[in-house]
Amino acid sequence: MSTAFDISNEMRAFAEKSVEQARAAFDSFVSAAQQAVNTAQNQAITAQTGAREVGELAMRFAETNISSSFQFAQRLFQAKDPQDVARLHTEYVNSQMAALAEQAKELSQKAAAMAKPPAH
Repeated sequence: MSTAFDISNEMRAFAEKSVEQARAAFDSFVSAAQQAVNTAQNQAITAQTGAREVGELAMRFAETNISSSFQFAQRLFQAKDPQDVARLHTEYVNSQMAALAEQAKELSQKAAAMAKPPAH
């Protein structure tokens, strides 16, 4: 006579297989979640490093530009006449425009490199 607690071999095998499948699915989910967390951490570290590098680059550019402005001011004090002032001013503006264009190019390249997903 069979009681309510007796389980057929087929039902037992089905239940065991279901538990195994659930365990495998859970393990797969945990592994995927861990991988997502690791990827997010790596991207955050990369972004922080890139942001620091861009900040350092911008500070270096600012120092260069300020130094250039002081040098220009010193040259102005030594100007002999209005034509000399005009020449110095033209040279300064041209050199600063070239420097700023190069700095903008370098900053945009750095920003573009930061925006690219990391290679695997």
